[in-house]
Amino acid sequence: MATTIDRPALESNDASESRDDKTRPFSHFYRVIWRWHFYAGLLVIPVVVILSITGIIRLFKPQIEQAMYGNLMQVVQSGPALSYSQQLESAEAAYPDATPTGFRPSDAADRAAEVGLKTADGRDLTAYVDPYTGLVKGDRIDSETVPAIAEKIHGTLLIGTVGDYIVELVACWALVLVLTGLYLWFPRKRSAVWGALLPRLRARGRTLWRDVHALTGFYGSLLVLFMILTGLPWTGFWGNRFSQVWNQYPSGFFDAPKSTVLTGSLNQDGSKIIPWAAEQLPIPLSSTEAGHEGHGGSTASSATAPTARQAVPLDLDSVIGIAEANGIHSGYNIRLPQDPKGVYTFSLFGGDLKNEVVMHIDQYSGDVLANVGWEQFGTIPKVVENGISIHTGERFGVPNQLLMLATTLGILVLTVTAPVMWWTRRPAGRLGAPAMPKNFPLWKGAVAIMIILGVMFPLLGASLLAVLLIDFLVIRRIPVLQRTFV
Repeated sequence: MATTIDRPALESNDASESRDDKTRPFSHFYRVIWRWHFYAGLLVIPVVVILSITGIIRLFKPQIEQAMYGNLMQVVQSGPALSYSQQLESAEAAYPDATPTGFRPSDAADRAAEVGLKTADGRDLTAYVDPYTGLVKGDRIDSETVPAIAEKIHGTLLIGTVGDYIVELVACWALVLVLTGLYLWFPRKRSAVWGALLPRLRARGRTLWRDVHALTGFYGSLLVLFMILTGLPWTGFWGNRFSQVWNQYPSGFFDAPKSTVLTGSLNQDGSKIIPWAAEQLPIPLSSTEAGHEGHGGSTASSATAPTARQAVPLDLDSVIGIAEANGIHSGYNIRLPQDPKGVYTFSLFGGDLKNEVVMHIDQYSGDVLANVGWEQFGTIPKVVENGISIHTGERFGVPNQLLMLATTLGILVLTVTAPVMWWTRRPAGRLGAPAMPKNFPLWKGAVAIMIILGVMFPLLGASLLAVLLIDFLVIRRIPVLQRTFV
């Protein structure tokens, strides 16, 4: 990713390069693009490798978890299932010092129910409960699973918000790499088809590495662009602001008191259960006031759902019955209320996008305070949801996983071939970056492109400005740095 197809003139000595500059009108512009491509690649390759490896682990999360926890997840049907409340009580009895935080009903006859628990020391556990016997088969620490660690590295590099911003910045610079790489790749002569569209089968050494880099970059460019653009909505700076713009629901959309906490906060490290399109939805509050009834179109009757006047929380079976009566499909997760004002939050994320939903239910009355699904998502959120589901390999099953795996492996090929090409042409004692031309007639076009990208992606714009300032105010004023970098 740090370099790409080199024209013959660019591989020759400075004199031949100078002669070529006189005969090709776009040579100066080419050199500037090549220089940006070179430095961008050197800066982002280490993080791109990390993101690629952790992305592959995240991509195969279902298979990894099945391999590691299959003995806990699988059960043998041995009669009628216990009630959901009994299954939850079994986990509470096994972990008396922990607080139940979530529940995932069994969605197959041979699948254990999952109970989320927070221990006294603040750890989040998932306990696996046999729905037929109530036996707690075992547990796992959510933050210590391989997919969870990989996802946390993938999102924050394990350094919190700063890491999140670094990941976003690298993604933006990877976008620059793809665009500049395509410009450098574009064959300007018919004779350049070999090495640009087809590999030179007899090539060896640096030429072979260059062809592998160029062909991988060209044929994989659309998928790499897709992966970058579909990953950006999850980022903390650009992605959060993009979400705030497109995922706002009109005032009064829900007839229920709302907290200042957003539904997206229910996503945990390594476990995203809330659709991106619903992350900005405020979590409503359960009402304990006398006379509260009938908000949100609940299908529960007064016989099965006590009113808030009684201030008695519904049992888990009643709440699940309400959610299923309102159309939620199997495979959902439940976040349990954690205080008297809390709500039951049902969420279904991944798989068939048309089944995605977030449903908040009053813990006392059973009123459905919010029910947001595919039909309520706007056009842009639907596009983003489709992109994210393909990015994570959840849209089309195994073929989807294999497509994204091939894309990620292609990125790794680019990160390997780029430094090899650089190392084989690097002059002794110098970095070997493409020289900046003295006369650059197309500077206005380059500035316009940089401004557009900088406005679209503010972190990229800020870093571009920083690089330019360092180049002109520091590197060009210190002879040692000038000899190395210019």
